[in-house]
Amino acid sequence: MMNTFWVTLYILGLLGLGVFGLHALILTLLFLIQRQPALPARSAPDIWPAVTVQLPIFNEQHVVKRLIDAVCALDYPGEALSIQVLDDSTDETTDLIRQQVVRQQRRGINIELLHRRERTGYKGGALAAGLRSAPGELIAIFDADFVPQPDFLKRVVPYLVDDPRLGMVQARWGHLNAEYSPLTRAQALSLDGQFVVVQTARCRWGLLVKFNGSAGVWRRQCIEDAGGWEGDTLTEDLDLSFRAQIKGWRLAFVPDVVVPAELTPEIAALKRQQYRWAHGSVRVLLKLGGQLWRAPLPLLTRLEGFVHLSAYLANLIGLFLVVVCTPILIIGDIGLPSLPWFSLMGVGAPALFFFSQWATYPDWKRRIIYVPVLALLGVGLAFNTTLAVLTALRGRATPFARTPKFHLETHRDAWLGKVYSLPAHWTVMVELALAIFAAVMMVVAIVLASRLASVLALALLGYGLVGCLGLYQAKINGNH
Repeated sequence: MMNTFWVTLYILGLLGLGVFGLHALILTLLFLIQRQPALPARSAPDIWPAVTVQLPIFNEQHVVKRLIDAVCALDYPGEALSIQVLDDSTDETTDLIRQQVVRQQRRGINIELLHRRERTGYKGGALAAGLRSAPGELIAIFDADFVPQPDFLKRVVPYLVDDPRLGMVQARWGHLNAEYSPLTRAQALSLDGQFVVVQTARCRWGLLVKFNGSAGVWRRQCIEDAGGWEGDTLTEDLDLSFRAQIKGWRLAFVPDVVVPAELTPEIAALKRQQYRWAHGSVRVLLKLGGQLWRAPLPLLTRLEGFVHLSAYLANLIGLFLVVVCTPILIIGDIGLPSLPWFSLMGVGAPALFFFSQWATYPDWKRRIIYVPVLALLGVGLAFNTTLAVLTALRGRATPFARTPKFHLETHRDAWLGKVYSLPAHWTVMVELALAIFAAVMMVVAIVLASRLASVLALALLGYGLVGCLGLYQAKINGNH
């Protein structure tokens, strides 16, 4: 009986991962089947609507000047453009912003600094506070590490002018420093997969599209009709996106409009980012799951939305499979299924990343060689994101911890020793322990249950990579 119990748990875990792998494969096929743009290019309107650009900032002294310069260079009628710098900073960033705002005001730019002393609601709270005094009927949002091109508004705004039920248009994220290191290359691959394939497929096929928190333009009426910005999750962007679509608004994605942003060189910062996204996604699932199921949307749209919100559960399942290998090895290889039975879980994600590069870059062959690095990162970050998922499932709120950026654009730019660089997190020791555990179990599996050896080898490499990189970066950065 006990033998059957553990094998059943293992099979259920594989099936769970298979669901997410199948989901990625389906979205990739939808992307390939329908290649026509969901939103054909629009002509310029006779009268440009009023736009307010909001820049939520928290302790970003390295990149805030670059952002303000880029936004103040936007090619849009001056009488219809206003800019709000929504600053929650607690360091010298505020003084730096004030200097830049004064400089731009002297040039005739309609820009203002709105500084909050209390960071209530985090980024969502800052956006809500700014919206109360924003004059624009359209609201564009850029995070501190983004650099919009001058024609951004003139390329995006016409979509919202032509369709009054279109509540938001999301642009594609580009990368300022994708070639900085293998870590940034892997992040670029991951983001390209989510934007080039996933967002495009969802938009073309009428599925639920996500605002990614930056490089998007909202219709103010849509924000207010959906209930406004709320700070009870760490992913206010995902939260508002789903509430707006449940209310009947359409959201869209335009892959041809690209806004480059900076990728983090720190594994500790990447873990912080992934923790925030995982925790927030699960909080939104718990908050809106019932409303989503009752929404007047097609069944398949609702189902895809549920998988979308629960995507980070795959990390929990992956960690569970590594742990459950121990009792299975003790009882022996009894009725253990062959991994090829569940090959969809191993094909879906790589296919998604492969076709994102193939469809976007002439040098895609050079770029896809980093897919294995991305795969190992996904495995190695599983403990970190599992903590986030479990914390969210328990209903516990956690502070909004931003991902620090350092103005890295070329290989000559350095981040070591700069303000905001992070020490190694305590999870590094758990990741190294999991790598050692996987190594021991892999040796045992080769003898007793060879079908488990590949699972454990992947865990060894993934946890070993993330743990060792965390310790190495902390050491060379002088953090212990």
